[in-house]
Amino acid sequence: MQLDFSYYNPTTIHFGKDSLAKLKEEAPKYGKTVMLVYGRNAIKANGLYDKVVAILEQAGKKVVELSGVMPNPTLEKMREGVQIVRDHNVSLILAVGGGSVIDCAKGISVSAYCEDQDPFVKYWCEFKDVDNEVVPVASILTMVGTGSEMNGGSVITNEETKYKAGRVFPAHVFPKFSILNPEYTFTVSQYQMVSGVFDTMSHLMEQYFSDKGANTTDYVIESLLKSSIDNLRVALKAPNDYEARSNLMWNATLALNTLTGLSKSQDWQVHMIEHQLGAYTDCAHGMGLAAISLPYYRLIYKFGLEKFVRFATQVWGIAAEDKTDEEIALAGIDALEAFTKECGIVTSLEELGATKEMLPKIAESTIILGGGYHAITTQEIQQVLEACF
Repeated sequence: MQLDFSYYNPTTIHFGKDSLAKLKEEAPKYGKTVMLVYGRNAIKANGLYDKVVAILEQAGKKVVELSGVMPNPTLEKMREGVQIVRDHNVSLILAVGGGSVIDCAKGISVSAYCEDQDPFVKYWCEFKDVDNEVVPVASILTMVGTGSEMNGGSVITNEETKYKAGRVFPAHVFPKFSILNPEYTFTVSQYQMVSGVFDTMSHLMEQYFSDKGANTTDYVIESLLKSSIDNLRVALKAPNDYEARSNLMWNATLALNTLTGLSKSQDWQVHMIEHQLGAYTDCAHGMGLAAISLPYYRLIYKFGLEKFVRFATQVWGIAAEDKTDEEIALAGIDALEAFTKECGIVTSLEELGATKEMLPKIAESTIILGGGYHAITTQEIQQVLEACF
C-alpha cells in the first residue's frame, strides 16, 4: 500500500429482501417533511411508491414530491427540487430510483441553502467546499451501477452549455442510509441492467489502471470484476436469480464507496470523455463508457503494461505461456471487448446517438485529468471517439 489514506464512510446500508422495513426505523430520526425524489412511472408501476409513502405517512411525515428525474439529471430539474425544499422546509430528501435520482438528490441537498453564489458554478465548476447547510439525503435503490447510494458523487448536466459535470462531495453529503433490495432491480430492462454492470466495471477499472505493483486494493478490484462478469452472465440467462442480482448490487456499491480507491492514484479519464459524450447525446452512461473504454485502453496499455498483463491473467484467465507481455495485455483488452459483445453492450457511438460532427466539440470540452498511465491530449481523445464509430 504505497499511498497514505484515511477512510470513513458514514452511510448505513440496509440490504436484503426485507430491507424496506428499516425505513420505519429511520424515518423518525428526521423532521416533519420528506421530499420523495424519483424518476417517471417505474416505482408506481411496481408498487414501491405506495409502500414507501404508506411507511412515511404512518411515521407522521408530510410527503412532497419531485418526480420525473431523468437519466443524466439536468440542472433545471435540480433547481426545481431546490425550490420545493425551500417552499416546504424539507428535512429529508429520499431518493427512490437509480444513480441519476440519487445524484440529483445530492445536488438539491447542497444547493438548497447556497446563498452566496450560483451553486452549480460554486460546486460543480469551481469545486469549492460545501460551507452551507445541507439537507440530509437517503436512498432506496432500484437500479445498480453508479454506487451513488454510498458515496458523495453527483453528476449534473447543464443542457444550456452542454457540460456534464461530476463532483464528489465530502462525507456529510453521503446518504445517511440506503435501502438495497435486489428484488427491486428485477423489472429493470436488460439494456439498463448491462449498462449498469459495465458502469460498475468501469469504476473498478478506472481505479485499477494506475500505479505499479499490486496492493491489497488491486486484489479486491480483481475479485469484484470477476464477480461482476460471472453474475451478469447468470442474470442474463435468469433475470430473477436473486443471488446473481444481489451480488451485482453489492458489487456496484463496493466499486465506488471509496474502498476500492484506497492507496490508488486512479485515472477517471474514460468517465471524463463519457460525461461530454452524454452531454451531447444523453446516452446510457454505461454504454458510453463501454464504447470509449476499448479504444482508450488500446491507446494507453503500453504505458501501464505490467497492470494490463495482470488484468489479462487475473481477471480474464489469459494464459501467459508463449506470449509477450504486449500480446498478453492486448488479449485481456480483446477479452473485455468479447464480453461486451456477449452481453449485448452497445459500443458504437453512432448507435448511442452521436454524429461525427459532434466529435470535435466533445473532445475539446473534455476535462483532461492526467492522473493515469498517460496524459491524453485533445487530439488523442478525438482519435478514441473516432475509433468508436
